[in-house]
Order: sequence, then C-alpha cells, then structure tokens
Amino acid sequence: MLKRFVIALLLVMSFALSAQAAELKMDCNAIYGATNFHSQGAQLFADKVAEYTSGSVQITVHPGGSLGFKGPELLKTVKDGTLPMSDILMSGVAGSDEVFGVSSMPLIANNYAEAKKLYDVAKPEYEKACRRWNQKLLYAAPWPPSGLFTQKPINTAADLEGLKTRTYDKNGAELLRAVGASPMSLPWGELYSALQTGLADSVLTSAVSGKDGKFWETLKYFTKINYAFPLNMMVINQDYWDAMNPEQQKAVLKAAAEIEVYQWKQSSKSNDESLKALADNGIIISEPTKEVADMLSSDAKLMLENTMKNAKKGFKAAINAYKK
Repeated sequence: MLKRFVIALLLVMSFALSAQAAELKMDCNAIYGATNFHSQGAQLFADKVAEYTSGSVQITVHPGGSLGFKGPELLKTVKDGTLPMSDILMSGVAGSDEVFGVSSMPLIANNYAEAKKLYDVAKPEYEKACRRWNQKLLYAAPWPPSGLFTQKPINTAADLEGLKTRTYDKNGAELLRAVGASPMSLPWGELYSALQTGLADSVLTSAVSGKDGKFWETLKYFTKINYAFPLNMMVINQDYWDAMNPEQQKAVLKAAAEIEVYQWKQSSKSNDESLKALADNGIIISEPTKEVADMLSSDAKLMLENTMKNAKKGFKAAINAYKK
C-alpha cells in the first residue's frame, strides 16, 4: 500500500509541475525480441499513443525482457507499479488468476475466427481480473496456433509417449502428460542448449517461435495440432492510467483498439510467413493423423470437463459464454 501511495503521489506531483502539458512518460516491458510481431505491435502502439496525445503521453518500449521482468511475476510487478506497462502472455500468469488460462485450454478454438469469438466473450472476465491486479487491459492478440516440433514424425499415439517436451504453461503440460509425454518447463533462453544436449527433444509452441528459435538446427518435424491460440495482453498499472486526463485516456484507447485489430491480422500473417521459413529451412510440416488428432481431442475434452468442475466463477463464465 505504501508503495502504491508513493507512486500515486509522484504522479500527482509530476502533473502539478507540468499542468499545462500534462505530460506522462512510461516504460513498457516487452517480453519478446524486437523482431517479434508482439514487440513490434507494442512499438506501433507507443507511436500511435504519442501521435494521438500530441506527445503528452510517451511510452518507451523495452523489448526482449531487457528490463529484467519476463515471467509469472509480471502481474505483481505491474500491480505494484514497478513496471508502468507490460505485455504479458496470459497463460503464463494463470497461476495468479485462473481466468488468464482460458485462451490456452487445448483444442477449444480451431481457427482464428473461433479464437476471436473466445476472446470477445471472455474479455469482460479478463478485464475484471486485471482490475483485481490494479491494472487495465488495453488490448490483446493471439499467438499463432501451437503445434509440436519434434525430432521424429508423429504418426501414432505411441509416437507421443516419452517425448521430453518443453511447454509454455500448465495446460499444455497437463495435456501432454495425459498422452504419455514428459512435459517440462524451461526458460526460453535455456531451450536451445536443452535441445542440443537432449535434455528436451520436442517443443509445444507456434511456428513463429520455431522460426525465432531456428528450430531447424535441432528439430526436423512440425505437426500442426492447433493446440491453442494463447493470448498476449498489454496492460497498464491502474494508478498510471488514473493519472491521465480524459482526453489522454480516450486517445490511448483509440490507439489500443486500432492495434488490437492490426495485431490479430499480424498474427495470421506471421504464422504464414513462419511456416514458409520453417519449410525453406528443412522442417517437414504436416497435419496430425486421424489417430493422433482423435486422441488429443478426447483428452482435451476430458481435461476441460475436469477443469470446469473446480473452476472459479470467471473461468466458468468465459467458457460457458463461448459454448452458447
């Protein structure tokens, strides 16, 4: 509480000293590298905010997690105001608030249209969760669909057994464990060496991440299982948001709405470009066989049913709204 009070006091003093300009400068943490489309979207958002506020709100984007914050701690870091703004992989903070795991529930959305529907109906619950964490949701956009990168082809259920698979959240780990694999959690920065040494022999992730990680140097196959379209969100600390005047807030929301539309398109475009890059570098890309698809679908359905039994109100509301 004291920390939040000090932040609020500093913001008030800042505005008092520049009442006419009402200037506000903020750092924005971006998890991924500067060439990733999420980080590029964050920079474009910052540019639009500067334009629409005539420079009175200035956002400096720091890509690649260069501010030192990257993982599950991001919700708390923004809540406390240590970071004024950050992009956050929703499923990565689902341990802090369950509803953020909705978009990464396996095989609920099979394409971008379904992923958008899921986002639209779940958005009110995401906004409530952000308020619980003293922040405001500005926009969100999906990663391209997650698939399996492996060293050997995945043609049968037996081919999944024993895979040492790096996953990005607990939902992926649970599904892979159900089909006989051995999921593991590894920081992205340690993944390449883990693949080289055999600590990991497969990865559940998107084609975009596969391209960024140059997986063709260690892996040979990509099976497009369309596991999920996990969302990345841009949030701002509520105290910083409240420090803006109504005109600034309106301008920021205008920029956010435009970037959200743009980023959904960029996700699909980046997926297509990344699939081509993977193929050009020797990765063999395939759709899952019926045996594999049926098994994953069956396990995903059972996983959702079990999750819903003990889920909290917000999670249930989002899933039930999507099913209508």
